Amino acid sequence: MSANTESQGGAKDTLLWGLVFIILIAAVVANYLYSDLAVVIRAAGVVVAAGVAGLLAYQTQKGKSSFAFAKESRLEMRKVVWPSRQEAIQTTLIVLAVTALVGLFLFLLDGLLVWLVNLVTGV
Repeated sequence: MSANTESQGGAKDTLLWGLVFIILIAAVVANYLYSDLAVVIRAAGVVVAAGVAGLLAYQTQKGKSSFAFAKESRLEMRKVVWPSRQEAIQTTLIVLAVTALVGLFLFLLDGLLVWLVNLVTGV
């Protein structure tokens, strides 16, 4: 097993990543240069270029591991239990109440400290 995981992809991965970046840069430049074309046509061109770049990126080791990570993340997101509307509102109100109490406490503490400093300095 190789200790250096960066070199596992090799020259093929480097070449593919170079092509990915060239395609994406070409899409941006073409979108700018052909600004007189309809927006729909330019958007379609950018989407096609991004798709081709994505397919090329998928052919690399990093691309495959990123795709696997995204797939696993999607599965984990399905397992999340989201709060109900009532729970979200109650939690928000609790946060607002605690924030107001801490703000009031800091306001009173600041006033007390200002009063003490004025008392000590005689200002």
